[in-house]
Amino acid sequence: MAPRLQLEKAAWRWAETVRPEEVSQEHIETAYRIWLEPCIRGVCRRNCKGNPNCLVGIGEHIWLGEIDENSFHNIDDPNCERRKKNSFVGLTNLGATCYVNTFLQVWFLNLELRQALYLCPSTCSDYVMGDSIQEEKDYEPQTICEHLQYLFALLQNSNRRYIDPSGFVKALGLDTGQQQDAQEFSKLFMSLLEDTLSKQKNPDVRNIVQQQFCGEYAYVTVCNQCGRESKLLSKFYELELNIQGHKQLTDCISEFLKEEKLEGDNRYFCENCQSKQNATRKIRLLSLPCTLNLQLMRFVFDRQTGHKKKLNTYIGFSEILDMEPYVEHKGGSYVYELSAVLIHRGVSAYSGHYIAHVKDPQSGEWYKFNDEDIEKMEGKKLQLGIEEDLAEPSKSQTRKPKCGKGTHCSRNAYMLVYRLQTQEKPNTIVQVPAFLQELVDRDNSKFEEWCIEMAEMRKQSVDKGKAKHEEVKELYQRLPAGAGLSKCFTYLIFYIQQHPCEWLQKWLDESTPTKPIDNHACLCSHDKLHPDKISIMKRISEYAADIFYSRYGGGPRLTVKALCKECVVERCRVLRLKNQLNEDYKTVNNLLKATVKGNDGFWVGKSSLRSWRQLALEQLDEQDGDVDQSNGKMNGNTLNKEESKEERKEEEEELNFNEDILCPHGELCISENERRLVSKEAWNKLQQYFPKAPEFPSYRECCSQCKILEREGEENEALHKMIANEQKTSLPNLFQDKNRPCLSNWPEDTDVLYIVSQFFVEEWRKFVRKPTRCSPVSSVGNSALLCPHGGLMFTFASMTKEDSKLIALIWPGEWQMIQKLFVVDHVIKITRTEVGDVNPSETQYISEPKLCPECREGLLCQQQRDLREYTQATIYVHKVVDNKKVMKDSVPELNVSSSETEEDKEEAKPDGEKDPDFNQSNGGTKRQKITHQNYIAYQKQVIRRSMRHRKVRGEKALLVSANQTLKELKIQIMHAFSVAPFDQNLSIDGKILSDDCATLGTLGVIPESVILLKADEPIADYAAMDDVMQVCMPEEGFKGTGLLGH
Repeated sequence: MAPRLQLEKAAWRWAETVRPEEVSQEHIETAYRIWLEPCIRGVCRRNCKGNPNCLVGIGEHIWLGEIDENSFHNIDDPNCERRKKNSFVGLTNLGATCYVNTFLQVWFLNLELRQALYLCPSTCSDYVMGDSIQEEKDYEPQTICEHLQYLFALLQNSNRRYIDPSGFVKALGLDTGQQQDAQEFSKLFMSLLEDTLSKQKNPDVRNIVQQQFCGEYAYVTVCNQCGRESKLLSKFYELELNIQGHKQLTDCISEFLKEEKLEGDNRYFCENCQSKQNATRKIRLLSLPCTLNLQLMRFVFDRQTGHKKKLNTYIGFSEILDMEPYVEHKGGSYVYELSAVLIHRGVSAYSGHYIAHVKDPQSGEWYKFNDEDIEKMEGKKLQLGIEEDLAEPSKSQTRKPKCGKGTHCSRNAYMLVYRLQTQEKPNTIVQVPAFLQELVDRDNSKFEEWCIEMAEMRKQSVDKGKAKHEEVKELYQRLPAGAGLSKCFTYLIFYIQQHPCEWLQKWLDESTPTKPIDNHACLCSHDKLHPDKISIMKRISEYAADIFYSRYGGGPRLTVKALCKECVVERCRVLRLKNQLNEDYKTVNNLLKATVKGNDGFWVGKSSLRSWRQLALEQLDEQDGDVDQSNGKMNGNTLNKEESKEERKEEEEELNFNEDILCPHGELCISENERRLVSKEAWNKLQQYFPKAPEFPSYRECCSQCKILEREGEENEALHKMIANEQKTSLPNLFQDKNRPCLSNWPEDTDVLYIVSQFFVEEWRKFVRKPTRCSPVSSVGNSALLCPHGGLMFTFASMTKEDSKLIALIWPGEWQMIQKLFVVDHVIKITRTEVGDVNPSETQYISEPKLCPECREGLLCQQQRDLREYTQATIYVHKVVDNKKVMKDSVPELNVSSSETEEDKEEAKPDGEKDPDFNQSNGGTKRQKITHQNYIAYQKQVIRRSMRHRKVRGEKALLVSANQTLKELKIQIMHAFSVAPFDQNLSIDGKILSDDCATLGTLGVIPESVILLKADEPIADYAAMDDVMQVCMPEEGFKGTGLLGH
């Protein structure tokens, strides 16, 4: 037994021998566990819930020992945000802008480019007033050059560990949440920068992009017949190298420059020969830039899948690259050394992370730039091992080839930057212009102010925590009240379902504010301390209570006077009854076996007798004040109102003892099957446990009102059976749905047919089948088939097809019986007439009342509008396998639309479709236009039979809306069938669905439609399915950004 249960049992053990009227003060104190000894720290490992004097394990161990100052606050050390000595400054990733950050760091460490940008004239004259800066407003760069100037100045001299490039990114109009093609960004930005700097007067500024990054090559075509060379010169800012099928960078360069043969249909037109000739074509490198950018084409377009993919193949490259073998003019200096490696981590072309390894041109040390984090490589060596390990967690990983000294291998490098090697080390010292340095100094001053403010907040938190520490250490020693009664006796109640000491724990925990003490949850109905709340309360000294109440307030304050004698006496009575229950249960069972004689017995419900012991136990538990639910408000926490209402409702619905034989009028029920007679002795025993149970002596009469209602019900049932039998006998064929007339095949023996609504017929059949459960049908209700003008809503042709489900045709003989049996509000009939003297004469069908063309047209328009404006409707997608057509015999539903069957398609139009009464307006007065919602509501109401489409094998149901696009539907189909959108060929009723931007409503997709899906051959590499969701959305690249605005 758990210690808490042991303490509970020990506190009330005296009740076994003490009667309720004999309860004394000593018994009350024992029940409230005042005499329990307090627990000792070190001996008691956790808080004892059953002992109100136990104050161990409530969180005091945190405060009683020595405490680390950092535990008093949650403020990070502001010095962690400070730039480390001899390190670089990072850049904040704004969401998906890591590709921008990598290039900014590479360009920043190009000292010539940085120097040239600093020489650009700035338009911040309005901001700089003489030799000082306007304090009242922040500096906002206006051009791309100014943004780069300010960013580079901060990267060079800022005291921050990282800076925010949002101004630069916003100026370019980039979407911070969408990752773009890094290689395309590099090319576009260099083009933008060159175009912007070309307007500068200073040649060192104007030509910096060309001097640093621009080289020249020629497309050379040589005629095999005459040997004539044709050259086309072109500038380049990077060389785009194909890496497929290669393992070394030099192989990629060789393929880029390899000779191509022009033969056959691809022959070259030689101007010298004046005819098409076989020729060779290749690229010749004429000049190389100081900074050679080599783009490794890792992201390529896959024709099979229709989207981009990443090539995760290893490429080896050396730190020293000799380009002389590849240049046409020999003799120059063409030895390059590696200065930067740009890395893309991830297997997909549409996701992942960009970082850069860049060499400091002044110190020769390598650094890894990963957004905000800058890491210095050890030993001035480039290290790519970690980046390669994080590349692809796949089982089919290619083993990394061995690399010699001065060489590296990478399957994630997408750009290599080489710098022309020089004999002397670069001594370029780039100085920040004065106006930019003043801006940087101001930003550094703001940063220092922030650091001071954060440090002060930390200090205040530490001082406050130390003071609390001393207070708790002192107060905790005087917190226990000790065992027994004294003047210092005070109670505090702390309640929470998970833990009984939460108020004390919150007082010990500075992370949450301490609320006022709330003891209301622990009061009994006499406004005293409830004895059953002892397990969720703690007893403290009067000294500690004075401090708590004066500092935090609350109440009521519970002292020794709050011990409730009434509750203890009642609990004693309940416990004694519980102990006596088992004996009384056996006694009652024996008394029930005896036969009741005379009128001495009492009526008891059979259900109550079966469960009276359980009911008694539950009632005894509840009588002591509903221990678990006596009060919803617990120390500031309020129980869910809806839950408490539902619980109360369930309790009200549960019947108490002997209430199962109560009738709705509160009297004895008339059904003797639900009750039995018990002896007076048995009833007296039961009444001890259920004193408020309804009492019915054996001579008590049953409820008179229930007897009257029973007689009336029997008479009504007999009357309904008689009516149903009469109607069934009068209209046998209508009831059994036999020998029914058909408009498309008009019967020869009559010229008149009557119409009623199908809803009326179905409701009438229900009544005839079950007259005791259903109400009789009194009226035909033909008004539902007419418009407000009194005209018919259906054409003759529609009543032979789609509207045939809404009407029922009646023979003239049956109509006479219907007029006798039911109230007929409107007579609707169709008459067949012969027109003309020529044999054979023309047949016409005339309806009474006649068709209302305006209302009919409005109804059709509303129906079509509803089909185009649906939301969350069901359609079906059927996958066609092996390019075979769906066979009509096996799946007839797939060959027609969901609104018509195969018979409807082949069925000839009846002659009556040309009847003028059904196709022309009711000449004369012009009628007002009205809404037709009531007709549509009626149609939905009368269709009682299931019209759901029956799914077949290979078919799946999807929930769609009319306003969603075909592209969105394809994404749903992709999830359902694992077929990529670009592999889906969709059709409906023979019509190809191809416009991805069109909505389903405009494409004619209506609820219950069946769409055929023909899938192209599956793609070979389904690892690329990670990209499908990106491909489904149009790839707009840098459209709409500032990169394309120049």
